[in-house]
Amino acid sequence: MNKEEFKAKANQRIDEISAKINEYKAKKESVKADARDKYEQSIQELESKKSSLKKEYETLKDASEDKWEESKKSFEAASESFKEGFEHLKSIV
Repeated sequence: MNKEEFKAKANQRIDEISAKINEYKAKKESVKADARDKYEQSIQELESKKSSLKKEYETLKDASEDKWEESKKSFEAASESFKEGFEHLKSIV
């Protein structure tokens, strides 16, 4: 996969993560009252991670040839970190 394809895929991943977070926000009212605080806290953590991921994407977009692989790996790691957060939200619901 070349740089432009990876950048497009990375941008798509950010959109997918945003959509998933919005899905969980919409489900907030269906969460039991005793778990709602934990649920909301988890969503806030995901929003914070999303901001960091967007920064990683900006770094990736502007990465020079010698920093490309490092930026790519950093973005991939940040992207993968959402799996755990989404699983945690599933367990609360």
